[in-house]
Amino acid sequence: MASSFRQTGRKIVAIGRNFADHAKELNNAVPTEPFFFLKPTSSYIGSGDAIEIPRGVVAHHEVELAVIMGQKARDIKAAQASDYIGGYALAIDMTARNVQDKAKKAGLPWSTAKGFDTFTPISAFVPKDAIADPSNVNLWLKVNDELRQNGNTQDMIFDIPALLAHVSSIMTLDVGDVILTGTPKGVSQISPGDQVTAGMQLPGSSKILAELKLRAMQREGGFAFQG
Repeated sequence: MASSFRQTGRKIVAIGRNFADHAKELNNAVPTEPFFFLKPTSSYIGSGDAIEIPRGVVAHHEVELAVIMGQKARDIKAAQASDYIGGYALAIDMTARNVQDKAKKAGLPWSTAKGFDTFTPISAFVPKDAIADPSNVNLWLKVNDELRQNGNTQDMIFDIPALLAHVSSIMTLDVGDVILTGTPKGVSQISPGDQVTAGMQLPGSSKILAELKLRAMQREGGFAFQG
């Protein structure tokens, strides 16, 4: 599972608005209970790959801690959640912001805005024992060496046990499934030609537990945004 979660996992569960400052920066209400949306596993890419931005799309980066399921989970309690975690990864939940805004105004789903090919960059597997406290992990992202996002998972509204308990009360989580746990403030646009780097570290440590190095490029063909 450690090396193949991208192939074995059946779904990506992405938690929305789990950092209050991020919700506020997009003028969204801060949630009083967790909510999530699904992304296709066909959107995965790895470090060294290219994020393809469809024509007319305003693409925003959202760096996140990813939880990788190590056991099948259904109706688990928050106190049990750690037993079901296989490990972690660093991920970027790419969002076609103008596509999302148009869908929200029309009361339509966000699947297009979140589901483009290449819109879930994810790092190599990080063993569970490498992160003693997932509620205290630093996440950062740079675009062309400019720091855009720099946050800590301690600012999550709902911690990982609460998230796993909530999601598993609705749908079964399978081995290899990925839960994206939310992004800190600082989301902003990336454009073709940009270089994106992101990292995950423990506070007070210079060691990078996981890293992503990506380039952004124009997607040729396929979807084109119509405003």
